Amino acid sequence: MPTRTVSVAAHSGAGKTTLSEALLHASGAITRKGKVEDGTTQSDFTDTEKAHGFSIQTGVLRLSHEGTDITVLDTPGYADFVREIRGAVRAADAALIVVSAVSGVEVGTERVWATADRFETPRIVALNKMDRERADFYTMLADIKASLKGPVAATFLPIGQGPEFRGVVNVLSGVGSVDVPSNMRAELKEARENLVETIVETDDDLMTRYLEGEEISDDELKAALRKAIHAGQLYPVIPVSAETGVGVPELLHLLVGSLRSARERGPVSGVDGQTREPSPDAPFSARVWRLSMDPFVGKEAYIRVWSGTLKAGDTIRNTTRGVDLRPAHLYVMNGKELTEVPELRAGEIGVLTKLTDLHTGDTLADPQNPIEYDALWLPDPAQTVALHPATRQDEDKIGAALTRLMEEDPTLHFTRDPQTGEQLLSGMGDMHLKIAVEKLAALGVNVTTSTPQIPYRETIHAAAEAQGKHKKQSGGHGQYGDCRIRIEPGEGYAFKSAVVGGAIPAKYLPSIEKGVQDAMQKGALAGFPLQDLHVTVLDGSYHDVDSSDIAFRMAGSLALKNALENAKPGLLEPVLLLRVRAPAQFTGDLIGDLQTRRARVQGMEPEGTVITIQAVVPQAELQNYSADLRSITGDRGAFSIKPHGYQDVPEHLAKKVIAERQQELARS
Repeated sequence: MPTRTVSVAAHSGAGKTTLSEALLHASGAITRKGKVEDGTTQSDFTDTEKAHGFSIQTGVLRLSHEGTDITVLDTPGYADFVREIRGAVRAADAALIVVSAVSGVEVGTERVWATADRFETPRIVALNKMDRERADFYTMLADIKASLKGPVAATFLPIGQGPEFRGVVNVLSGVGSVDVPSNMRAELKEARENLVETIVETDDDLMTRYLEGEEISDDELKAALRKAIHAGQLYPVIPVSAETGVGVPELLHLLVGSLRSARERGPVSGVDGQTREPSPDAPFSARVWRLSMDPFVGKEAYIRVWSGTLKAGDTIRNTTRGVDLRPAHLYVMNGKELTEVPELRAGEIGVLTKLTDLHTGDTLADPQNPIEYDALWLPDPAQTVALHPATRQDEDKIGAALTRLMEEDPTLHFTRDPQTGEQLLSGMGDMHLKIAVEKLAALGVNVTTSTPQIPYRETIHAAAEAQGKHKKQSGGHGQYGDCRIRIEPGEGYAFKSAVVGGAIPAKYLPSIEKGVQDAMQKGALAGFPLQDLHVTVLDGSYHDVDSSDIAFRMAGSLALKNALENAKPGLLEPVLLLRVRAPAQFTGDLIGDLQTRRARVQGMEPEGTVITIQAVVPQAELQNYSADLRSITGDRGAFSIKPHGYQDVPEHLAKKVIAERQQELARS
């Protein structure tokens, strides 16, 4: 039986889970549609999803229609769960992009569209919620054409809009799911002319005949339309209401009749140029596109079989990590139900369980015919919180629990800041981190979160010289170390000796450097670590009996502390490279907001109706940027950050930071 794998993606709130439920119902896969708000849909079955009322992980749903098996991958709408979205789009043969007929194209729509572009994924656009007040098919169609790259064309028109939405009509054939009103003839004629022009532009032969005035038959147009959709040269738009079911049967027919099958997508290429035909008879290959940790089953690895056939008990190789595996059991998933199967064939989505050496993005292959596919590209984290275990027991368990979470979700990062000592969890946004904390609680680890401390540093802005002498006599051997050093501003850290005449034996120079490095851990202004410092040992003296490594280490530390007094110490703050992507209409507001954050705008890149702004911004000014960006753009903006070094803190702010730091040190 032919197979299709379709990822369903959208901005949060567009209704993709409800639409996925409607597709299952229309195909007969379920007898009653569940509701997101009731927690009864096939996709959103976890306790966390039911509690929040939205998708957190990709739901894998199976249905059959018109002799074709379709696997629907219902992805989360929140961009915070980008790992799920990109994994599903990558694992699918085509995408169903859901757009709200009330809200139109939003930042989440643009993101999933860009992901589909990246993987050259054919797609259909479902304009959902056509039954709602203020639904406007034609305005939203224009919005889609203006906002999203590529040839978009309406292949169906709505019969009625808003509460009057009662049917759809095929633009090519003129046949409607209900009687087509006579007052639609003009707009139907115009839509057909536009669609025909878009179709013939994808075929040189048809274009020539069309320009010469030759009549193109409906059969030829339908064949060319199907071919263009297969190749991703045309993106059809269809109006639907997932709630009432109007337009859903036609959408289901479009999925079967117009989207490519697994066999039709063509050879799949590995990183070294090898290819695999998407045939059950080719050597086996697959990619792990997501991991899940089930409390009862354990690790579940979701794979997309790109070629060949895998049977239970076969030995396969994880070519990404160079280990062989032998899955004893193979499964397919439908909602929350795992069903064991004897084999998995090319084009199918399967699940492997209880195999430790599997990670998201890994390639699996026949050991005799190895191949490796490129890894799943994921963005850097955009937000960080500090974790504070509630009890000592939670402290003991947090490491293992976080390891489990990060294995499941590689977009989560955990570090311990060596300067502040805080345990930091980074993710794609506040919702992502909130869900992660809830998952920790489900694993028996309770934590609170706070805004991370800023890891300020100190530096110097002038050269200075000073002596450090450590002399102590208390009976028997004493302690004696004496050195004179010069410190200068410079990139990074450097240490050298200019001692001549054996004033300090060479064996004590490493001890002086250790003393300098000890003193660098606490600067003169507020006790923050020092950086960008070049140190030269100029001179000194020693004692044949009383000098020792520890004495010269103490001398080096004293010399640096003394030199700092005249070196014009300054406070440094970490800065981040920020990239903000949002509709161009918010450019002025975004720039104005960044200016209040002491940002240095590096550039702006317009792309259609969207703009990307790049700026260098102090970390202290971005602590709550996720929420602020949502407010500025109406939840239509997205951003990413990367470390970008350190810069001087303005004097008026430095005084405030230093005062707060001194109060903190006094309390400790």
